[in-house]
Amino acid sequence: MIKLPESLQYRLNKRIIQGNYRTLKCYSSYAVDFISNDYLGFSRDLVFQKELLHAVVANPNLLTGSTGSRLISGNSELIEDIETNIASLHKVEAALLFGSGYQANLALFGNLPTSKDTVIVDELIHRSVHDGCLLSKARKWKFKHNNLQDLERLLKKASGEVYIAIESLYSMDGDLAPLEQICVLARRYGAFLIVDEAHAIGVYGLGRVHSLALQDQVFATLVTYGKAMGVHGAAVLASYKVINSLINYATSFIYSTAITELMAVSIDKAYQHLFNYPDVIDKLQFVISTYHSLAPVWIRTTPGPIQTIFLSNIKDKVCLVSELETANISSCIIVWPTVAVGTERIRICLHAFNTQKDIISLFNIINKHYESN
Repeated sequence: MIKLPESLQYRLNKRIIQGNYRTLKCYSSYAVDFISNDYLGFSRDLVFQKELLHAVVANPNLLTGSTGSRLISGNSELIEDIETNIASLHKVEAALLFGSGYQANLALFGNLPTSKDTVIVDELIHRSVHDGCLLSKARKWKFKHNNLQDLERLLKKASGEVYIAIESLYSMDGDLAPLEQICVLARRYGAFLIVDEAHAIGVYGLGRVHSLALQDQVFATLVTYGKAMGVHGAAVLASYKVINSLINYATSFIYSTAITELMAVSIDKAYQHLFNYPDVIDKLQFVISTYHSLAPVWIRTTPGPIQTIFLSNIKDKVCLVSELETANISSCIIVWPTVAVGTERIRICLHAFNTQKDIISLFNIINKHYESN
């Protein structure tokens, strides 16, 4: 066996000592699901699964690979037609599909800004945005989470072309960005606003940019399909010129094997399913309201499906995790470096299929381990 480099072994040992060493786990499909991003339940929806199966049976060629990058052999009229349809649905000029939201953010922030430009990011923005900024070597400044005054302070002193990066629904804190006010600031200072809607699409219909009719004020929007939409992949929504710039300069697009036609078709079917069963959004909102009504007073609640229970209020974290597992409840402990030290939490994801009984069982266990500070 080849020996690990000493520096790598040291880093792994450090993670173990700090208690944040990661391992892969397989979660039971029979457990109460408070862990997945399947907010609308599409990934377990038998009707939706049959719709995808029928598409494959009708065209078995969907099962094979794309054979190359989009610029060589991986493009097709089918993929282009679906991108055109996505753009039409979102009421933007164009859309470009990617294999994942991470890949799409690398394309946006790694290639559109230059080293002379400034990217101002919300301090809670997704890691993929930070990694994209490393590629472009643009100046990257953080503003305090959802703090308009701090954002404006940085906008006043920024140089070069200025980009603002935010999420419309934040993946770890579960709160909403003040989109309309940030659009005003972006317009006032001539900045280019990029909105990541990974956790908002589906939950808020076609996303908050669409529902608030802000398409003309947003430079680019990222939507992903591996969460509420129940499939996989992502799309950048923008003007023709922005999309053409990505096709020409985005290395994560140019040098990646193209998405398969099956992925594109599954995305198209997910949109159709969302429009055919719009009541599922109301079901999710009812579950969120139920969670709010049952939550103990010491638990912070948010308007969306992502809820947080901070571990600073829990007296025995190991015992709590064990008891949740024994009760067959799947939830996720989030620790540094995913979140800042001191803000470790249980991340609770709510779904359209969760029941009042599920939520009561969760709170019964959580309350037993609550410690008043």
